[in-house]
Amino acid sequence: MMTIDKILQKKSKDLWYLSPGESAYKALEMMADKDIGAILVYEKDELAGIFTERDYARKVILKGKSSKETTVGELMTTKVITVTPETSIDQCMALMKAAKCRHMPVMEKSKVVGMVTARDILNELIMQKDVTISDLEHYIYESHYTDISHNP
Repeated sequence: MMTIDKILQKKSKDLWYLSPGESAYKALEMMADKDIGAILVYEKDELAGIFTERDYARKVILKGKSSKETTVGELMTTKVITVTPETSIDQCMALMKAAKCRHMPVMEKSKVVGMVTARDILNELIMQKDVTISDLEHYIYESHYTDISHNP
């Protein structure tokens, strides 16, 4: 069973966060600078929510609000679904699908230790499929040429 820990081992350990009182504009600047689609929101050293590009698009632009005057706390998703490093990739993918989210904080003992994205999971699944295909091709090749060499 492939777990989230495998994905985290390949990713940067950097986590980006803001407080709920920061402006949406500042969050967007940070997200653009770091080339990320979501940012963690912390209050008093605890995860209070997550702010995503989707939150911005649906809760600021479409409602005619100003990103410089609207706080992250007004826009963030507060019901954050998390996984652990031991969560299987399949379970994480199912949670993301059910919650209709693309970013999932990874928690260990009430501390965020990473963030996985739908893209991370997709890349890992594609890599697994490529390895399986390569293994099968090798098996078929070896079986075919072993049979030929033993059958005159």
